Amino acid sequence: MNYLVLLAFLAIVASLGSALYFMMKDGQDGKAKTNNMARALAFRVGFSILLFVCILLAWKLGYIEPTGLPLK
Repeated sequence: MNYLVLLAFLAIVASLGSALYFMMKDGQDGKAKTNNMARALAFRVGFSILLFVCILLAWKLGYIEPTGLPLK
């Protein structure tokens, strides 16, 4: 489970970095901007939602347990 979370987090950071790259590259040459940046940000949102759903599913199936502060 830890590897899945780490892999998803790395995918989120990588897609955010690629969106930054496309934003900087597409704005320099004066041509019309492509949809690369929007696509990279859409993948980032998708990866974030997938990570959230996987964490909820793992909690529901008992793979992970909450370890918050004890209730008084």
